[in-house]
Amino acid sequence: MKAYAGSAPATRASGKSVAVLARRVKNQRLAAVGYVWAFASLTHSDGARAHYDRRRAAGDRHTAAQRNLFNRMIGCLHHCLTRRVHYNENSAFPAPLDPQLHAVA
Repeated sequence: MKAYAGSAPATRASGKSVAVLARRVKNQRLAAVGYVWAFASLTHSDGARAHYDRRRAAGDRHTAAQRNLFNRMIGCLHHCLTRRVHYNENSAFPAPLDPQLHAVA
C-alpha cells in the first residue's frame, strides 16, 4: 500500500552503489492527497506533530519528514482496514520512551 501511494522509497542497488530514490510509478491522486493529509494532520494531531518534529530534529528536510509522516499514516490506515478497528491516535503515535529512564546502569 505504501509503494502504491508513493510514500515508500525505491532502492536501487548494484555491486558498488546504493541509491534511494522517490517512486515515479504511483497513484498520483493518492500521493497528492496523502501529502495534504500529512500536512493538515500537523495542526490537528499532537502525535503527528511530534513525529514530524522528531524527524526534523533528526536532520530530515520538510519534504522528507512529511513523506515519512505520510508513510506512517498509510501504515496506520492499512492496519485499521485489515483489522477492522477504529483509528486510535495513542496507539498510532505512542509517546517516545525517555532515554534517561531506560538507561542501563
